[in-house]
Amino acid sequence: MPEVKQTEYRGSIHQRQKDLMLKWYERLNEAAETGTPPTASLMISGNCVELLEAFGAVPIYPEVNALQLAIRHQSLEPILAAEEIGYAPDNCAYVKADIGCYLKGITPTGGKLPKPDLVLCNFVGCNTYVKWFEHTAVLTGSKLYVLDVPFLCEDEPSQAAIDYVVRQLKEVVTLLESITGKKFDYDRFTEAVRCSAEVEELWSQIKHLARRTPSPFDAYFDAITLMGPLYVYRATPEGVEFFRAALEEMWQKVASGQGVYDQEKFRLVVEGPPPYPYFRTFRDMFAKWKACAVASTYSTVGGLWEFGARHDPDHPFESVAMHMLSQNVTNRNYLQRYEQIKRYIEEWNADGLIIHFVKSCRLFSAGQGDMRDYVTKTLGVPTLYIESDLEDPRYFAEAQTRNRIDAFFETLEHSKLTAKAV
Repeated sequence: MPEVKQTEYRGSIHQRQKDLMLKWYERLNEAAETGTPPTASLMISGNCVELLEAFGAVPIYPEVNALQLAIRHQSLEPILAAEEIGYAPDNCAYVKADIGCYLKGITPTGGKLPKPDLVLCNFVGCNTYVKWFEHTAVLTGSKLYVLDVPFLCEDEPSQAAIDYVVRQLKEVVTLLESITGKKFDYDRFTEAVRCSAEVEELWSQIKHLARRTPSPFDAYFDAITLMGPLYVYRATPEGVEFFRAALEEMWQKVASGQGVYDQEKFRLVVEGPPPYPYFRTFRDMFAKWKACAVASTYSTVGGLWEFGARHDPDHPFESVAMHMLSQNVTNRNYLQRYEQIKRYIEEWNADGLIIHFVKSCRLFSAGQGDMRDYVTKTLGVPTLYIESDLEDPRYFAEAQTRNRIDAFFETLEHSKLTAKAV
């Protein structure tokens, strides 16, 4: 197989991703201008986008809009606009950026965001979602439906919990029929679930390639490029096509022995999302040490597919309910998150763990200090704990963060050299 240069590889995937995301924003702008296609706001984690596909509705993901604003250095203005009407400085910055978008009319691409026909709060793990979507419904005058998804207390959800969520999903179907004026297309729904299952399998294969040395991609920073299409197009043929092409290019890198760097010096697991307003700066801090993330918990917010979870077209409603209940990281307890990180460290052969504490996300970040103690003391794995924010540029101390990262890798490098000498 001919050698694939790193720049060609990144450019190819990046361009496909860019084209798909721009297409999504064009559809949202069209909906804002004409009222069609129908749209619905929903969360990334444990969502039921397959139901929307059955009606030809387009998802609006406030989290995706917020991170796109942040990575393009446009997040502060909408955050300040939200604070001006009463949101506190320590409220979730994603919420403030999203609310500020509607207040200021700011979007990542300059187009318009439609007022959603349905604000569909798939409450999974984070209680902020409920108030966020209540406020969005009031601000936009949209209909609101809150899906009550029980928290996963055991390893697997009970049949009663699955049935409870399925009943709500069927209520959403009835609501979408009344909103769109369309009859629920069960075959189209089943096909959307089948597409999701295929995308999940392809994404899982991509993530498992990072177990190789060298890893053909960075499962934290490069995964961000893939996560946009993963969320927006998961239940579509376009998503299947994109991830087939992405997997093929990954295999080309594996065949030519190419990793993220000319030499892979450190292999990491990363917990928590990145500081999007300083995404490139943050990545460069790791690139300096040729440190590659081989696994990340953030890339499982949409689903835990590398561990075998899949949608099932033979049981579409039940599998959508299962996905919401147990197959995403945010609806799982801390012991389950510990086990996930432990598997990554052991099965992906990692040297250390990076924990990025998000200052405006107290619910998800609470307990990460205990997580650090568990990984350091119980597993004996070097761990770095750093703080900033995923959206608000005011919470990033570049010099301090750089010093802590450099000190961590200096220590890790010394430990490796000492181990070799022994």
